[in-house]
Amino acid sequence: MDSQPIPCWIKKTIRVNDKYENTISLLKELSIKTVCESAVCPNIYECFCKSYVSFMILGTRCTRNCLFCGVNRSSPQSMLPVDRAEPIRIAEGIKKMGMNYAVITSPTRDDLPDGGASQFAAVTKLIKAENPSVTVELLIPDFKGDTTLLKSVMFAGADIVSHNIETVKNLYPSIRPSSCYTTSINILREIAKNGFVAKSGFMLGFGETEHEVIDLMKQIRQTGCTYLVIGQYLKPAKQAVDVKEFIHPDIFKKYEEIGKSMGFKNVFAGPFYRSSYMAEQLL
Repeated sequence: MDSQPIPCWIKKTIRVNDKYENTISLLKELSIKTVCESAVCPNIYECFCKSYVSFMILGTRCTRNCLFCGVNRSSPQSMLPVDRAEPIRIAEGIKKMGMNYAVITSPTRDDLPDGGASQFAAVTKLIKAENPSVTVELLIPDFKGDTTLLKSVMFAGADIVSHNIETVKNLYPSIRPSSCYTTSINILREIAKNGFVAKSGFMLGFGETEHEVIDLMKQIRQTGCTYLVIGQYLKPAKQAVDVKEFIHPDIFKKYEEIGKSMGFKNVFAGPFYRSSYMAEQLL
């Protein structure tokens, strides 16, 4: 159990409609995975009721051990092979759901020689070929900082490239022990340097200080990143790290205003904001 009592603003009304049932049915029919389900997103009912999903390619298991994440972890030796038919099913799903904005993400696949870059590229190219008017946002892992792999993904036809920092630098050793803060900052810088719209996000509630949060926002902005999402960490599984603090909505509003004053084109900040939540509206 979390040591912090859950405040009144951490509450969502759950409602379902025919679109929700149709979305669930279509995902099963096409064997499509979503980060909405895999990461235990609190917005899943709201989004599925609007026929909106965030696609998760390359399986539902991750080779990293971030202690905040709801995605299941697995050793590199036990990961499943890449499903080469997956891009076809996702492109079909986008068309059937009538989506005009698609977010594609994945677990981190350190077991693959290219970290899954070729699958990101294949999915993007096929979506654009089958649905030219669809805006594609890629929410990518760090590819261990390999800029060649990063470019192969971006130049496949992405409209927006997103990479989440997740938490402040000081907490990386305890929250993201197998990831590198500097690598992620450099990924954002490379995205912007190559002329792509760069987006990032992080969560609050791990025990970070206000000074650390503002400093993180400055460093993200200095990479050339122009869109930012700040949300509340909510414990997704028993083995995940506990919530240290529930941030009041007024504090989120303060960070939103600070971010805009730094030059971000837009900032979404609030308890339920996630990187892919209302992604089209952020832009």
